[in-house]
Parts: sequence; structure tokens; C-alpha cells
Amino acid sequence: MSPSTAPAAVDLAAVAPESGASDPVRLARLRWWDVADVAALEADLFGPTAWSAELFWSELAAPGRGAWVARTADGALAGYAVAAAAGADADVQTIATAPWARGRGLGDALLAACEQHAAALGATALLLEVDAGNAPARRLYARHGFEQLARRRDYYGPGADALVLRRRTTPPPTPSTDEPDAADDTDPGARPA
Repeated sequence: MSPSTAPAAVDLAAVAPESGASDPVRLARLRWWDVADVAALEADLFGPTAWSAELFWSELAAPGRGAWVARTADGALAGYAVAAAAGADADVQTIATAPWARGRGLGDALLAACEQHAAALGATALLLEVDAGNAPARRLYARHGFEQLARRRDYYGPGADALVLRRRTTPPPTPSTDEPDAADDTDPGARPA
């Protein structure tokens, strides 16, 4: 995946709204027209610590960012994620799923998009903060190989610590320059004379 393109659409047929709709959820790049819906879901989920629409706008405009949105075919917002990469380190800036979409693999797909983005930009580590009391999110990150580096006391407010987690990434392989030239007809297994 190149950093400027969205990951291939992810068909999460098991994710459907509580209303009973059977529409699969599709993962695509977050675009300007998604910002209002994403900011509204962010506010519902995170209250006073939520990102504003302006902050999402600035993330979309910043270099090294990857942002994704997950929607059903009828447009229902299921989740979103934003990652930032600069040099050897990348960060999951925010990742969230709507309550009706939880527990069905959408968090895995969004996190995988962040991991792919980091690797495509050459980052060797992906970092994030998670509320120490958020057991489902901590299980998600553990499944993806994240390990705790530190604890930030009261990061999310009094008594709400953040755990700083890191996962090593594997950058995409670089093309080898050791390939034999097509015009070279020597036997690669032959010994020099």
C-alpha cells in the first residue's frame, strides 16, 4: 500500500448496525466530507477529551498522515482511525468504533491500516496511548503485538491513566540492486577462473 492510497476495501460482513441491516462495512480513506460525522462520533465516544472537527481537518492536511473511515453501504459511520508517521516512529493518533460495530473485527482492520501506513513510510515503531481502564482496546493492541512502555498518570483526567504502547513494524522490502543483469550470461554457480 502506498501511503497516498487507501488500503483495499475491507469487507466486514459480520459488522452491521443494531437495526438489523446486513450491509457490510467498507474501509476507505477519510475525506473532508467525512469530518463532520467523524467529529460527532468522536464527541459521543470521548466527551471532553474528543478531537474537534478542526483538529481532524488539520490532520488531513498534515504530511505523513493516514486517515480511514469505515461505513456501511447506506452510509452509517462504523469507525475511523488516524495515524501519523515521521521518521522511524509512527503514532496511532486516534482510533474508534461505534458501539454497534464493536467486537466484530473492525478495530483490527483499522489498526492494520495504521500499521500498513507506518510501514509504507518506513517507520520501525508504531506507538499509541490507551486508557488503562479500556480492557477491550488493550486486548486489541495485545493481539497486534503492542507492548507497554510507560504509564501517563491522569492523562485522560483525574484517575484515568494512559498506557503508552509500542509495536515494532517491518518496513516494506526495498528492491534489491543485487539482481544479475539480464545481459550477464555468466553462470552464477560457476567459480571464478
